[in-house]
Amino acid sequence: MLETPAPARETATAAAPADPQTRPIASVDLKSRLKSFGGWAQRRRLLRWSELVDRINALEPALKALDHHQLRKQSLALKYRAKSKEPLDKLLPEAFALVREAGVRALGMRHFDVQMLGGIAMFHRSIAEMETGEGKTLTATLPLYLHSLAGRSCHLATVNDYLARRDAEWMRPVYEMLGVSVGVIETEMTQPQRRKQYECDITYGTAKEFGFDFLRDRLLLRRISEGQSDFIASMLGENRGQGGEKPVQRDAYFCLVDEADNILIDDARTPLIISALPSEEQKIAVDCYAWAAEVQDQFQEDEHYEYDHEKKKVELNAAGRRLVRQLAKPDAMDRVGMYHIYEYIERAIKVGREFYLDRHYVVRDGEIVIVDESTGRLAEGRKWRAGIHQAVEAKQGVEVTVETGQAARITVQDYFLRYENLGGMTGTARTSARELKKIYKLNVVSVPTNLPSQRERLPDAVFGAQAAKWDAIANEIREIHAQGRPILVGTRTIEKSELLSRMLDAIGIEHHVLNANKIAEEADIVARGGLRGRVTVSTNMAGRGTDIKLGPGVAELGGLHVICTELHDSARIDRQLMGRCARQGDPGTVQQFMALEDDVFENAYGPKKAERRFKTRGRNNPGLLSTDSKAFYRAQRKVERKHFRDRRILMHHEKERKKMQVAMGQDPYLDTAGA
Repeated sequence: MLETPAPARETATAAAPADPQTRPIASVDLKSRLKSFGGWAQRRRLLRWSELVDRINALEPALKALDHHQLRKQSLALKYRAKSKEPLDKLLPEAFALVREAGVRALGMRHFDVQMLGGIAMFHRSIAEMETGEGKTLTATLPLYLHSLAGRSCHLATVNDYLARRDAEWMRPVYEMLGVSVGVIETEMTQPQRRKQYECDITYGTAKEFGFDFLRDRLLLRRISEGQSDFIASMLGENRGQGGEKPVQRDAYFCLVDEADNILIDDARTPLIISALPSEEQKIAVDCYAWAAEVQDQFQEDEHYEYDHEKKKVELNAAGRRLVRQLAKPDAMDRVGMYHIYEYIERAIKVGREFYLDRHYVVRDGEIVIVDESTGRLAEGRKWRAGIHQAVEAKQGVEVTVETGQAARITVQDYFLRYENLGGMTGTARTSARELKKIYKLNVVSVPTNLPSQRERLPDAVFGAQAAKWDAIANEIREIHAQGRPILVGTRTIEKSELLSRMLDAIGIEHHVLNANKIAEEADIVARGGLRGRVTVSTNMAGRGTDIKLGPGVAELGGLHVICTELHDSARIDRQLMGRCARQGDPGTVQQFMALEDDVFENAYGPKKAERRFKTRGRNNPGLLSTDSKAFYRAQRKVERKHFRDRRILMHHEKERKKMQVAMGQDPYLDTAGA
């Protein structure tokens, strides 16, 4: 056990030099900062945890004196104590001090004291809200290492394969210095490869892959159980259920959720589903989808159907049903009931109205791939439910993938609630604290920045028409670009990013576009985004998990300038984009542009009310109106409440479904027929 000398002063490092002997000492006192930070309850919690930070700091001189072999020996001693049932919270100061020293030696990166606070919060079943640029990837090593000492499974769930691979490889030297193995789960891996990665002490991967592996294991265990219960097969020496296979995952012990608000809230509305084999009736459905997509434009709102803008629901009226009966149909549809044919038409109309190419999805290699609005990235392997995905495929003229039954299913909430210990980190969770506490029993703890923020938010610019707004954005880019400052422009959709790209080409401004169609160039575009004179036009791909570092001389010019071109459905997405500038005490500015024709009003109030109250006024007065943007933020909050209600309804239905299946003696994850 390490001996603890007298408490040392805070020694947070403003930069991360490779030589531990040259680390500068910060003059900022953590406790004095915490006394005026946040609300009373949070302040009290952070001040209590700061005592642990003092103990961690006090261990640093002794660890500095150890060589690499002795440092690993200390780590193995901690693992022995943890497996001897010594509580992990008692081991926390020594474990965190070891990780900090390993970070200095392996990466030249020393955890700040505020990062220690973030790690303590994650260990104590909380989501640490840390401003963008405060080093969440490095902070995650603290609770992951501490929990790995127990010898059970430790997972880090993030939003995509790229971030999982990047973060695991980046932090691997820290873990390996302490004798801890690291694995990564990626989409294309085989089952044996996955099993090997899960056997590591710490495994990085996406929430989606972790969830699907759980379902596949569940299906496998059922097959094994059914095979073992077959008496005749066992007498014949057959093992039909097993076939040499075994589950890939270990127990659900600890999971740290990166971008926790995105995964635990935004993705919570999409269940993870493994499909069953298609039946003959389901194959006939392909003709139905194709026919409905072909004829849906003959149906007019109010004349043939009613559209509920609040519920986003299409319902044929008497005239619409009459038109359906009159239209010529393929022979295969003779076996389909008229009621179901009405549903195919209603679904096709809904898709025609609400789902747009290069906004909600892209076509890649003849397949429909969903674009996740909250991250701007492609949601590989995900499909819309209730026939929507097949209707989109029919609309785009690609092969319709037969909608099959469900072999296994789990929601994001159910999956993460299985973990014995849960924690998270993000830059934007405060506004969702109540929801996270209610569903996941997770506290949200805001962590102060290492250095005071220098971000300057310029007044919002409100325009009447979108055309005038985009002209103003192009002019703003031209002016800031002339100063030599790098610029990041955030757009809501792929379509808008390419519209702005064409405008910048027209005025001769060299720029780079980052969207879901340009995944291969992502790392290079982000790495150069802070260089002098650089202009980057991006969807939300630049809003999460990216670190744009300033090039030489850029700080003196004012740092990175971020332009937000439109409000998103959630204020958290806007905050993520704004957080790309002014990181770690750097200067930076951000400005929000809006127009009365923006989608936020239609999403909040429906097209008719939005047209009457906002869009007509905007067309009559297309130019700059004011800096008063309160109506936009009210509309955004209304959309957020609508999404919150949707998630609550989904959670209620899933709970009732599970309750009913358990009462019937069924497996709620596998017996999903009719769910």
